[in-house]
Amino acid sequence: MKQYEKKDIKNDEIKNENEEKKNSTLQTYIENYGCQMNLFDNEIVASLLLDKGFSITENLEKANIILINTCSIREKAESTLKNRLQNLKYLKKNKKNPPLFGILGCLSKQIKKLDQENIIDFSISPDSYRKISDIIIRLINENKNQKKDSKIFSLHKENETYSDITPYQFWNKNRKNKKVTAFLSITRGCDNMCTFCVVPFTRGRERSSDPNLILKECKILYEKGYKEVTLLGQNVDSYLWGGRDFLKKQILKKENKNFIDFSILLDLLAKKIPSMRIRFSTSNPHDMSEKVIEIISKHSNICNHIHLPVQSGSNKILKLMNRKYTRESYISLIKKIREKIPECSISHDIMTGFCHENEKDHQETISLMNNIKYNYGYMFSYSHRPGTYAYRKFQDNVPENVKKRRLKEIIHLQRTHSIFQMKKYIGKIQEVLIEGESKKNHQDWWYGRNTQNIGVVFPKESFIVGDLVHVQIINYTSSTLIGRGIKIK
Repeated sequence: MKQYEKKDIKNDEIKNENEEKKNSTLQTYIENYGCQMNLFDNEIVASLLLDKGFSITENLEKANIILINTCSIREKAESTLKNRLQNLKYLKKNKKNPPLFGILGCLSKQIKKLDQENIIDFSISPDSYRKISDIIIRLINENKNQKKDSKIFSLHKENETYSDITPYQFWNKNRKNKKVTAFLSITRGCDNMCTFCVVPFTRGRERSSDPNLILKECKILYEKGYKEVTLLGQNVDSYLWGGRDFLKKQILKKENKNFIDFSILLDLLAKKIPSMRIRFSTSNPHDMSEKVIEIISKHSNICNHIHLPVQSGSNKILKLMNRKYTRESYISLIKKIREKIPECSISHDIMTGFCHENEKDHQETISLMNNIKYNYGYMFSYSHRPGTYAYRKFQDNVPENVKKRRLKEIIHLQRTHSIFQMKKYIGKIQEVLIEGESKKNHQDWWYGRNTQNIGVVFPKESFIVGDLVHVQIINYTSSTLIGRGIKIK
């Protein structure tokens, strides 16, 4: 019996080796148009394919498989995908052996409508990535058998975290560009059910990764030369390990220490890897605790920046959006952050033109912005997204020209506030991590970010990528600080 089992294992190993050799000619090109979470998911997908013997290429023309990772949060993402598919259709129509086209990310349920050129062969939603190699091989085999119309659209599971997958960035040594910053997912999915958002339907319910694995992966990153990690989640503040079900049933009391929440996780990482910078995104105002603010203030390696989406300054609109905070509680939270972390920068997401938004609601958003004076933000007009509660229940009744006018006003006001905040840095010395060359002057200038997540450019001199440099700020634009390096830490 033992000999039979041993022979079986050996045959399986031979079979796997043969599969990997066969797949090694399949070169995969991955393109991203989504959020930071999608960027991290690219690393997961690359690892899953490499584990099955596939190759990763940065040359689009040589690829056998082309993967586009996108989202459906806003209508603009769909337009971008349509245009990109239009641009790439020549690869499908002008080759004897055209590449397979796959769509990753949150767009899976809408994909059939968008594929007007009939280019897409398969789509996989974020919790089905383990199936990707099987799907590709199946389609290749079916194409060999002349089943040209074969397409696969995979649905998601509810409980995937990919905690056991080593992301591609952790071990790949052959990348052209040296990177010193990395993303690491700590939660997936969302339970908040905002009426405008499809994430709970495309990425599933909230689930958190094992804190021991998160710590291990952060240590690996640091050992491999990464100087900064950004912890990712649709809502990082809802991170919870070791007791979520009990908490929901109100069996586990808050004083019980049998669970790890986001504040404890931050504290743990900051202590265990004191030389690595830590960032996180995204926070939900309803879930951010005072404990998290306290932990940020306590550790110098946790960056002083919080991205805190507000969406609207109107309580009426916040209620329609099912945002579980009020204008007043949001302003109170900002006040607590600034009292505890005076140098903390605050950024936002603001959506204009949501269903039933009138001029009074818009002016309340304007007044909230004037109250807070954010460092920067991401602003966009509302688009009705299929699958959301708002799409089913609310009328998209704000005219497009009104949406555009309100958005223009918000963008103009934010630019004014950004300049106001930038002026405060003149003459100050900032600690900047060099991430790469300046896009506008790559020969002579470096680019990096300070702890407040503000971009800084300065002359190269003798510095290199990965250096922590003390930079004295001498000028600014609405989005970038300009300085000169004075010291390497």
